[in-house]
Amino acid sequence: MESIEFEKPETVDQAVALLQGASGNAKILAGGTDLLVQLRAQMLEPSVIIDIKHIEETRKLTKNSDGSYTIGAAVAGAEAGDRDDITKDWPGVIEGWELIGSTQVQGRASLGGNLCNASPAGDSVPAMVAAGMTVNIAGPNGRRTIPVEDVTVAPGRTCLEKGEFVVSFNLPARPAGGGDAYLRLIPRTEMDIAVVGCGVAITLDDAGVVKTAKISLGAVAATVLVVEDAAKAIIGTKLDADAMSALDAACQAACKPIDDKRGTIEYRTKIAGVLARRAVTIAAERAGEK
Repeated sequence: MESIEFEKPETVDQAVALLQGASGNAKILAGGTDLLVQLRAQMLEPSVIIDIKHIEETRKLTKNSDGSYTIGAAVAGAEAGDRDDITKDWPGVIEGWELIGSTQVQGRASLGGNLCNASPAGDSVPAMVAAGMTVNIAGPNGRRTIPVEDVTVAPGRTCLEKGEFVVSFNLPARPAGGGDAYLRLIPRTEMDIAVVGCGVAITLDDAGVVKTAKISLGAVAATVLVVEDAAKAIIGTKLDADAMSALDAACQAACKPIDDKRGTIEYRTKIAGVLARRAVTIAAERAGEK
């Protein structure tokens, strides 16, 4: 491996300038839990690594006056998991985030890194998508904000243009009657890549009827899926048996998985429906508690 430049900008503008001016392949270091492994395996040959952890905006997790959250792209999962507010408001988002690696890895694992690694099986992504999170991107032409689900365009590829990087995320305020959840299936008990992941966010009215729903699946297609038919199957219901069967069927129909050593196409497809049922049940229980 040839020598790699290492830069530590202290402002967003400095980071953008470094990215734009890089002569070769520049890589952002947010948490580093994917990047460092890929470097060791010689999967990457960047000309420069840009550590964004010294930019104040990337390291803040703030609850805003309207109940929403702004989460810096380099905030670690362990930091979020220690917060009573966000873990109470959005337990599903935290569940996905805290499944990235071991306890030690959690001290560095970030939402920005997990999203921009662009793996279909990234644990934090389905939960972020279900929660309706958006991402703030800075670049040479200023800033833009897009839904989390629009960032990844293919395995290992994002929509980010040259000079752009993820600065932070926007997590909405928990809605009245809202609940969320994230579940995944892995071959081992921990520290494994998801065979299937499912993120769910719903709201219930006072009678227990589903008012809104968003269902997201990971590891069953080239990118994380938003399954609109699954949401339609349960909106307006009290999650009776017919609604849950329709939810299951919609999730299975949306799957476009591959065969690999972690699971077959048939197995992944079946599990997607099972996890959706379970995650919706948990989210509904949490919504009823609030």
